Amino acid sequence: MSPATYEAALLELAEARPEVVVMTAENRAAIRNLPPLLGARFVDVGICEQTMIGAAAGLALRGRTPVVHALATFLVMRAFEFIRTDVGIANLPVTLVGAVPGFLSDGNGPTHQALEDVALMRGIPHMQVICPADGEELIAALPAILDSRAPTYVRFNAMPAAVTHTAPFEIGRAELVAPGAEGGVTLLTYGFLLREVMAARQVLEECGVPAAVLNMRSLKPIDEAAVLQAARRSRLLVAVEDHFQTGGLYSIVAETMVRHGVLCRLQSISLGERWFKPALLADVLAHEGFTGPAIAGKVLAEISEMGALSVLDETLVDIPGGGSHLAGR
Repeated sequence: MSPATYEAALLELAEARPEVVVMTAENRAAIRNLPPLLGARFVDVGICEQTMIGAAAGLALRGRTPVVHALATFLVMRAFEFIRTDVGIANLPVTLVGAVPGFLSDGNGPTHQALEDVALMRGIPHMQVICPADGEELIAALPAILDSRAPTYVRFNAMPAAVTHTAPFEIGRAELVAPGAEGGVTLLTYGFLLREVMAARQVLEECGVPAAVLNMRSLKPIDEAAVLQAARRSRLLVAVEDHFQTGGLYSIVAETMVRHGVLCRLQSISLGERWFKPALLADVLAHEGFTGPAIAGKVLAEISEMGALSVLDETLVDIPGGGSHLAGR
C-alpha cells in the first residue's frame, strides 16, 4: 500500500535510499515531522533559497540526492541563477519542490504568485518539470523522479485525488482521463485544475460537445505522442493552466504541433499576462473564470467563434450577416 502523505512517502524513500537528503528554506509545512527522523539528513537553511541550492549542488556532487523545498515563487526566481548554473549546467540529481504554485497561493499577492515557474524551469537544459494533479500522483511521481537522476522541478500539490488514476505515473507520459470523440474537443491541463477541467467536460458533454481530457502531469518531457494524437483527432485543443500564457502548456503544445507540422485550433485558458486577485481558492477560481462551468463557457464561445461543425450531427447553422454557429441537436 502506498504511503498516505507526501511526508510519509519521502520518509520511506529516504529510509530505503541513504543518499537522500531533505532540505528546506524554512518551508516545513509538508515535512514538519521529518527532522528528528532523518537527523543530519534534514537541513533547514532558513530563508536562504540561493544558499540552499548551492549547498544541494555540492551535496549532489558528493553522491547525495537532495530533495529541496521552498515557496515556488522564491525557489524559481530568487534562486534561478543558482538552479541554472549550479544544478542545470552540471546536470545534477537535485529535486526542487515548489510549494503553493499558481492558484494554490490563493490569498497571497503577486510577490508570492508563481505563475511563470513552468516557463523558467523548462528553459533550463536537462531540467524536468512535473506537475502532479493531486497528492496521489505526487507520491507516485517521487520514485520515478529520484530514479531519473535528473534535475527536476515539481509543482507541489497534495490535494485530494481529482480522478481515479488508471495509468501508472511515468515521466513524459500523459494520462487520458476521459475519452472524447473524433472531431471533438480535447482539454489538456495539469495540476489541481484537472478537477475543474473534469467538471467543464461534464458541462460540454451536456451541451452536446464530446470532450476528451488529458492530464499532462509531465510538462518536460512532454508526451508529444499524446499531444499529436489529440491534435489529429480533435477540432479544438484547449490548454487550461494557472500560469501566464507565455512559456507554459499553451506554448509547449504550440511548439510541439509546429515542430511536427500538425495543425489544429488551439485555445489558451490561462492568466494571459496578469496576476490574479488574492482570495480564498474557491473565490479565486470564480473571479478569474477557472471553475468548471466558466471553463466550459469559454470553450463553447471558442467553438462558436470558429463557426464549428457540430461534432454530433455535422451540421452548420448559418448566422445572418455571415459566419456560423454550433448546431444544437
